[in-house]
Amino acid sequence: MLLEIVSPEGHLFKGDVTSVTVPGVNGEFQMLSHHANIVSVLNEGSIKIAVPNLKAATEYSPKFTRNDKEQKLMLAIHSGTLEMKDNKIIILVD
Repeated sequence: MLLEIVSPEGHLFKGDVTSVTVPGVNGEFQMLSHHANIVSVLNEGSIKIAVPNLKAATEYSPKFTRNDKEQKLMLAIHSGTLEMKDNKIIILVD
C-alpha cells in the first residue's frame, strides 16, 4: 500500500509500506494492505511504519528514527489527521 505523510514543512515520507500503526484518539491502531476506508484524528504519539526493505528505504525525512530490529521507521507527532482509501494512506501531521 502507498503511504504519504505531509507536514506544514513539506513531504516527510512517500512510499510503499506493509503496515502503519498510528496513535488514534481511541487508542493505537494498525492498518494493513486493503484495510477498510477510514478517516481518523490522531493524538500525540508515534507513527510506526513497516517497510518491505528498511535498508533500501531512502525517501524519508531525517525526523524519523529507525528501528532496524523491528524493520520499522518511527515518527513522533503532536497531532494529525489520517485518511485511508483505495489502499493509499495520507497522513497530515503537526
